[in-house]
Amino acid sequence: MRISQNHPNRKPHNWLVYNIADDWLNKYKAYFQGHVYDLGCGEMPYKNWLLQHADQYTGVDWSDTLHTLKADIVADLNETLPIPNQSADTVLSLSVMEHLREPQTFLNEAHRILKPGGTMVLQVPFMWWVHEAPHDYFRYTQYGLQYMFKKAGFDNIVVHPQTGFWVMWTLKFNYQSTRLVRGPWPVKKLAALLLRGLWTINQRIAPALDKYWRAEGETAGYFVLAHKP
Repeated sequence: MRISQNHPNRKPHNWLVYNIADDWLNKYKAYFQGHVYDLGCGEMPYKNWLLQHADQYTGVDWSDTLHTLKADIVADLNETLPIPNQSADTVLSLSVMEHLREPQTFLNEAHRILKPGGTMVLQVPFMWWVHEAPHDYFRYTQYGLQYMFKKAGFDNIVVHPQTGFWVMWTLKFNYQSTRLVRGPWPVKKLAALLLRGLWTINQRIAPALDKYWRAEGETAGYFVLAHKP
């Protein structure tokens, strides 16, 4: 079973990006140990999986979340967090930093709450549509991420493109084509059926194209693995 199988945002047109994120999280699973803080936890879709590896999980999110509020700690991630210094063995943050007005403060705080030798795993979009407006402020290149993590005090910073061009383009096409599912019920039902078939096919083909027909600098987003000295 996929880690993100029950993620509230996983849909027929975008399941590929969640599968890819699952693969990256599995690659990083050795780092999810001790006490994991999930900054911007939303509805905690990864909690149960993380607790298969870590001893303790704490979700942090703000009170104005567009999701059902399930956070253990309610706090504004743009500000100083009500978490003691060196509390976390691992900090996780997925698709959150683009929504923050003060992303450098956020990374500084993540560094502060980590124990020495601790790890941060972060994912952010790059070539992605504006979402959760008006709280969508930034997109980050790999160079910007390297700079910001280093400024916060992290080292051994590794930035991985989440996808290549073809997966990125396919996902953008699929999000755009969801707008065609409209009209009277029979038309809407037929459009959804036809598009669902197309989405299934193109999300299976795109990873192979990424593998054999590479394009540098084009990605849906990045995963970052960084350590606190």
